Amino acid sequence: MLNRVTASEKSFDYMNMIFLTFLMVITIYPLVYVALASVSDAGALMGHKGILWRPLGFSLDAYTNVFRNAMILRGYGNTFFVVLIGLALNIVLTAFGAYALSRKSLAYRRPLMLFIVFTMFFSGGLIPLYLTIKGVGLVNSLWALIIPQAINTFNLILMKTAFEAIPDALEESAKIDGANDFVILFRIILPLSMPVIAVMLLYYGVSHWNSWFNAMIFIQDRSLYPLQLVLREILLQGEASSNLGASDGASAMLSVTLKYATIIVATVPILLVYPFLQKYFVKGALIGAIKG
Repeated sequence: MLNRVTASEKSFDYMNMIFLTFLMVITIYPLVYVALASVSDAGALMGHKGILWRPLGFSLDAYTNVFRNAMILRGYGNTFFVVLIGLALNIVLTAFGAYALSRKSLAYRRPLMLFIVFTMFFSGGLIPLYLTIKGVGLVNSLWALIIPQAINTFNLILMKTAFEAIPDALEESAKIDGANDFVILFRIILPLSMPVIAVMLLYYGVSHWNSWFNAMIFIQDRSLYPLQLVLREILLQGEASSNLGASDGASAMLSVTLKYATIIVATVPILLVYPFLQKYFVKGALIGAIKG
């Protein structure tokens, strides 16, 4: 016998759809606003108030001004280096740590986890970090943006929990066949953990891509600036021209759209990558967050 949908259930479904649609709109609209404002005419945008549903005129002056800076391509190159090398180091070291901590035979496993979790709540601070980076000779090097961020404690715990959900029988049968820990990790554990690996790629990748504070602290050579620091410099120059050059109306107006163009330039690459990882994201986050 088929279950009939009652009027109250229909009402709940409709209200749920309306509520979720509202959440979707207020989430997406800021992105739409930034995209539309970045290609709008600066003068028209400066005098506009309220909701923006379409470009006000059409102008690519803001993007032209952003890419006119020779540091943009260099910044992209530096950022891609940090992201690619950093991701490789992140995944390998996090996987090694998670695999070791997920083994029930590991000696002093619980004290080790306590020490690791302790680092999530307490740190030495910025000055000790800088002195450490300087002491090992990484100041003014892109490696200063990679090595200190090699393992994130939260991501390590997430991956450890995912590894623990894999049946022990697989490891035991592999050991009977003569497999060592490296073979078990790379041929059994990691292939079965692709959803959580995708989550790690997204978490670590976004962290590296958006990082600018460490670069501002450790990098003095402008040729080593990552993209985010270059865009920050362009944005500050645009604000300065707006604040100091009140008589120069063109510069003041251009700075209005400049900030939106810098947001688009910095965000689009990550937005293009996310759809390829989306199908793994929810599954991987749940596998790593719930102990099986």
